[in-house]
Amino acid sequence: MKQPALSRRQCLQTWGGLWAAALAPTAWSQDPTGGDTLGSMQWPVIRRKFMAMAPFALSEDVIVKGPEFAEDAMNVPIWIDARALQLSMGPIDRIVVVADRNPIQHVLDFEPLGSWPVLAFRIRMEQGSPVRALVKMKDGRWFVGQTWVNAAGGGCTVPGATRADGSWSRTLNQVQARVFRNVLDGGTRLRLRVMHPMDTGLVNGIPAFHIEQLELRDAQDTAVWRLHLHEPVSENPLITLELGDQPQGPWRLTGRDNNGNRIDERLKA
Repeated sequence: MKQPALSRRQCLQTWGGLWAAALAPTAWSQDPTGGDTLGSMQWPVIRRKFMAMAPFALSEDVIVKGPEFAEDAMNVPIWIDARALQLSMGPIDRIVVVADRNPIQHVLDFEPLGSWPVLAFRIRMEQGSPVRALVKMKDGRWFVGQTWVNAAGGGCTVPGATRADGSWSRTLNQVQARVFRNVLDGGTRLRLRVMHPMDTGLVNGIPAFHIEQLELRDAQDTAVWRLHLHEPVSENPLITLELGDQPQGPWRLTGRDNNGNRIDERLKA
């Protein structure tokens, strides 16, 4: 049976209804940040990738600090301190550091093991971005600390100084270290630099070449802390850690880069 033709009014009503349905709030048109307090559209992906969508809580006990504006986007200082969280919530399994808007978001993983959950380091940033510490407790709970860092940009896509002048091959994996008492917080502080170009792989003609792992072991051959580094860590990584109240030196620093080059250095107390 032939359907009757729609009147002009009926056509307008039909199309109006279709447009209203198209513009109505739906799952895809809701907040694309997933409710992120820093307004990052990358946060839902980061949460799924690094925390498997596990429940988490933002915590003021996870301190993440960076400069208000990083003029040198290749050397942006970041400081993380989760001691208060450990005191209130129990032992920490690992701390995952990410920069939302970097082309390579994963910065490093830090396992405090026998040291304090405190870490200072420098990273490359391609643009202004949230920088977050995703803290997983031994019991599986997640807590998140975060800050926003404005950056001049381009830090991930230009070669470092030692790559540009060719000097990196003469100093590769050399270690400089200093151990001293932390007069402000007590305990023993270790500051070390490992010479390495830390190439991101985002510069034309220069493949990714970076330190993958560092581990510190004490005189009893017990692991004190462990770091898994990724490409955004700055050239010649400068890292500061807190070893706690009763360090047992001398220590042995071991590690490797993604080309299989080894790091093996004895550190004196």
